[in-house]
Amino acid sequence: MVPLPSLLLVLVCLSGSFGQKDLLNKVFAFPASSSTAAVVLHVSNQEPLTKLTVCLRYYTLLTRPYSLFSYATRSSSNDFLIIRFNPDEYSVYVGGSVVKFKVAPKEKPSWDHICVSWDSTNGLVQFWLNGEPLPRQGLKKGYTISPEASIVLGQDQDSFGGGFNITQSFVGEISDVNLWPRVLSLTGIRMVRHNIDPRDPLIKWKSLSYTIKNEVFVEDFLVPQGV
Repeated sequence: MVPLPSLLLVLVCLSGSFGQKDLLNKVFAFPASSSTAAVVLHVSNQEPLTKLTVCLRYYTLLTRPYSLFSYATRSSSNDFLIIRFNPDEYSVYVGGSVVKFKVAPKEKPSWDHICVSWDSTNGLVQFWLNGEPLPRQGLKKGYTISPEASIVLGQDQDSFGGGFNITQSFVGEISDVNLWPRVLSLTGIRMVRHNIDPRDPLIKWKSLSYTIKNEVFVEDFLVPQGV
């Protein structure tokens, strides 16, 4: 195994159920808007991040803003954030700065698989929607993401580990969350979409360490026809 850049997760005053297990064919179900419900991901690491790729699958009927993946540090509550403010756009934050990716409107609600990568070397942010890449954009070239992190699904952290806003909370289902400390190739992205995992993730859905806060449930993955 090659050495991995890492994250040190500091969790303060967390309450809820804790798990560490293979979540293959499972989802986190967020049943209602909330200012408290969230899933906190635990990762042990001690090195800063200069590259990363985050992938996840989700299903929602929301048309209002909602946060999918929030990586907050002491220096920036939006050190890495994937959030949707509009149905036709994804916003990706690195170090508090943002780029936006326009997407075509959907004919009907369905599962989406997204991957987002960032490379400090050239600042390029790449966004894949259901295995297809969107045009790359540049953000925070030369920046380093702190290893002291609070990582949350389903809420936007306005402060380290908290500051949740019910109007940006996620309602729906999230599955297949993975993070790598490198930029995956297009082949790697398409492997992930089909549940073939590239090696050495920092966050691995098939061996996930997490804490559930309040009304979030682990349920079976119910696959709609055509997914």
